[in-house]
Amino acid sequence: MANPNKQKGTAWESAIRDYLNAFLGLVDERGTFLDPMSGANVRRAAQEGAKDVGDIHCAPFVLEAKNTASPAVPTWIRQAEIEAVHAGFPFGVVVRKVRGFSVAMGRVHVSVRTWTRIRLALGMDTSEFRALYGWSVSLRGLDTSRWYLTTTVRDLAHLIGDYRRNVPSGVTRAVR
Repeated sequence: MANPNKQKGTAWESAIRDYLNAFLGLVDERGTFLDPMSGANVRRAAQEGAKDVGDIHCAPFVLEAKNTASPAVPTWIRQAEIEAVHAGFPFGVVVRKVRGFSVAMGRVHVSVRTWTRIRLALGMDTSEFRALYGWSVSLRGLDTSRWYLTTTVRDLAHLIGDYRRNVPSGVTRAVR
């Protein structure tokens, strides 16, 4: 792999995958899947031609990993949501690397619409959901399509575990 930016992106994707698999208890101490055929396993997605399916599949989420110095969060969120549809998952989110910090402190960005759908699936009110998972709001002008919410990878991992435990059919799609 000659492109250094591609190497950085691949390393970030792998770090997210490894962190989530370990946090969710899906791997042993060596990082080997406990059940290699489980649809609950977090996996880097193989690209499938013209319709990109996101970087990481973590049912019910598609994660679009970004390791770049210049953030374009609203654009990335739109990309993640389109890729989630292509992959057959209900939620698309962006996971951005924060320089100088561990994977757990990476930033996770979601649209207001996605945030609301996840919150309603979990049956939580706004203040409870915001406080439990550490969400902060970014409002960019009057165009609501540019508004989004942010949390950390660590809080996303807690959210994924809770979603899988509490929402019927919490793992909604097996890996192809």
